[in-house]
Amino acid sequence: MSSLKPKIFCLLFLFSFQGFSQYTDVINSNRPGVSRSAFSVGTNVAQIEIGPYSVKEKRTPATPYEVSGFGVDFTARYGLLLEELELNIEGTYQNDNKSFPLNQSTEINRANFKFLAFGAKYLVYDPLKKSEEEKPNLYSWKANRQFKWKSLIPAVSVYLGGNYDSDTNPYTAPGIEGFSPKFMIATQNNFAGGWVFVMNLIKDRIGTDQSDFQYILTLTHSFSPKWVIFGEAQGIKSDFYADNLFRFGSAYLFGKDFQLDAALTFNTKDTPSVFNFGVGASYRLDFHKDKEIDNGITAKEEGERQKNKKGRKRKLKDDLKGDTDEPVEKRKKREIDFDDD
Repeated sequence: MSSLKPKIFCLLFLFSFQGFSQYTDVINSNRPGVSRSAFSVGTNVAQIEIGPYSVKEKRTPATPYEVSGFGVDFTARYGLLLEELELNIEGTYQNDNKSFPLNQSTEINRANFKFLAFGAKYLVYDPLKKSEEEKPNLYSWKANRQFKWKSLIPAVSVYLGGNYDSDTNPYTAPGIEGFSPKFMIATQNNFAGGWVFVMNLIKDRIGTDQSDFQYILTLTHSFSPKWVIFGEAQGIKSDFYADNLFRFGSAYLFGKDFQLDAALTFNTKDTPSVFNFGVGASYRLDFHKDKEIDNGITAKEEGERQKNKKGRKRKLKDDLKGDTDEPVEKRKKREIDFDDD
């Protein structure tokens, strides 16, 4: 069992909602939470993240009403030119029915984008870049699980984009229409044992009557090579709407380019109460190519070459140990010749 631990750790190291590096061997999705990773998907990687959800809201005091319906979250991401740069477009489309218990003859059918935004995210600081601590220790499972003080220093990225709202949008404040700026700071800490903490600070619809501030805190944990669980808190504050939302859920990795997920969203107030359930999927088209190193081969190819070389060396030494009839000088010459490859 202990011999499997290094292999399992390598998979955990690669698979998480928010990966250690820009490009990872397996898909790096922001779902099923709503926070955004500090890292991009990697150059020449196109990724789609989408998920339908149910809507259930109920307001009890003052003017009571009920909302029921469905919606869909979607995000398209693309790594362009630089490892640190990602372009994306994201939004939420909702279709629901709003009814008023005190006036049963009144119902409102609504359908529109709750938000639609596009922009660019850039990684400005990565504490693990070119650091040996970024690499897992393949010979010590225990060492890879130990806490490292450097993990308290987060990776930091900035996002700049814009929202688009139509003048007939029932989910925004009156008078909100057209384009408005959006700004975000995203931080990410990668801890030993498959734990990742992400924080987003967002200023949305800047300069409008619905200019809100949001914070999102997300904690994820990989407890197997395939399964991840998460918990999330989101705070929203504006003159038009304020809430504190909580999410819990999990994701399953079906393949290196495909992930499925599910999550619950709820709050603790009644103005209105919120209870949503959603499922989703993430899929990527991977056209990423490693940069060539000095000898003209890619970093991945160089890693495979070194791995094969070590395997050949171990096999030769094992053979030499059992070959007692061969003269010592000849065995030493064979070892020297091998080392000079």
